[in-house]
Amino acid sequence: MNAFFQSLTSFLESVLFFDILFGFGDQAKVPFVVAWLIVCGIYLTIKLNFVNLKMFKHSYKIIMGKYKTKEDRGIIEPKQSLFTALAATVGLGNIAGVAIAISIGGPGATFWMIIAGFLGMTLKFTEVTLSLKYREFLPDGTIVGGGMEYLSKGFAEKGFPNLGRFLAIIFAILLLFGAIGGGNTFQVSQAFASASNEIYILKDYPLAFSLFIAFLTGLVIIGGVKRIAQVTDKLVPFMMIIYVGASLFIILTHYDAIPQALILIFTEAFAPIAVTGGMIGVIVQGFQRAVFSSEAGIGSAPIAHSVAKVKYPVRQGMVALYEPFIDTVVVCTMTALVIILTGVYDPANGFGHLIADKNGAGLTAEAFRMTIAWFPSILSVSIFLFAFSTLIAWSYYGEIAWVYLFGTKTVLVWKLIFLCFIVIAVMVDTGTMVDFSTVLFLGLVIPNIFGLFVMSGDVKNMLKEYMDKLKSGELDKEIIK
Repeated sequence: MNAFFQSLTSFLESVLFFDILFGFGDQAKVPFVVAWLIVCGIYLTIKLNFVNLKMFKHSYKIIMGKYKTKEDRGIIEPKQSLFTALAATVGLGNIAGVAIAISIGGPGATFWMIIAGFLGMTLKFTEVTLSLKYREFLPDGTIVGGGMEYLSKGFAEKGFPNLGRFLAIIFAILLLFGAIGGGNTFQVSQAFASASNEIYILKDYPLAFSLFIAFLTGLVIIGGVKRIAQVTDKLVPFMMIIYVGASLFIILTHYDAIPQALILIFTEAFAPIAVTGGMIGVIVQGFQRAVFSSEAGIGSAPIAHSVAKVKYPVRQGMVALYEPFIDTVVVCTMTALVIILTGVYDPANGFGHLIADKNGAGLTAEAFRMTIAWFPSILSVSIFLFAFSTLIAWSYYGEIAWVYLFGTKTVLVWKLIFLCFIVIAVMVDTGTMVDFSTVLFLGLVIPNIFGLFVMSGDVKNMLKEYMDKLKSGELDKEIIK
């Protein structure tokens, strides 16, 4: 099983991640998809007049339910869509992914993850706005949105229907594999690694562990998006309180070392020590892990947002601004400070085996153990919940991709395939799944970012129209009292 995933990963890397420096960057390598993501993030942030910062307060009001109208269309509330998307993003990418990024790229990777988070806010706004504009309401009540819809329909409107259809199919295929990789097997393998470190008997019963998760996941996903939204609406805030609370405790416990940690993050972002590829290498690590964590730019989260009850596509795009902020700027930064303040990222401190195995969840657990001896047991529960919430959210993402490719009649087949891979996950090496998942996630960036570039003018026009109505007071008149 490991050999299969390793071979598939190597093939995909050779196709999707060629070095844009073509070997002339000494040890530095810049994968095309990372450069593609950075350029688009900067371009859209400037073109949309820093919407990621200017509309932050207004988006909070939308989340709190102020701007409800009689013309809202959708299945669930904007806040529930946000929590469903956060269930997929606030997960092991924040716990395991950050630890892996720092162990490979050093503390400086944290700085570039934060920068990626701010740029990701604009990317998420753009792709979610497009998803709401082009979402399709099927006769059976299913709402189909996401990259497949705005790539196919958006390019068709611009006179390139065949190109749009081709990009949409490629995107849907990559999304299916991404759901199996990053949204499924990676989550389960990291959760098992963490749980078995605390409950040693589990090491002898990996199949029982994965069957238990598959059973719980099946109970939720069979009920469809409404049940998923109901579960994530309650689960995500609970997970956040546990994890953020413990992280803050550790950070405050090491309050005297915080200034030095911040200095280390900043200096090593530009002058890293012993990192392959130097500054370019640490930038690549920071952006790769930020994308894996927040999913900004890969076109997956727009699927969760496409079912939101809103009148204006831009309005849900503004709700989505909070995803990369919460996920990357807040939660990932907290994890990074915990890792750096405790020093577990340094192999000299005795955790080289976890670094070598890319066991990010285990590395983070050791960081917590150094300050709160009993907390890794609680963290294992949190990791289980993070993995579970991500599983149910990504099962839905994969379901929409399946519906786009094969229709609604065979959707049960997809759900069974997804559950089967939960069982298989514990049979695959954790490091292998980290590499496989990262490749698939970043592969989605190529068709999605191309679409965002081409349709960015449409988003700018929708944003301007919305802003004009907001300033004139027209939007306030539409509110249901």
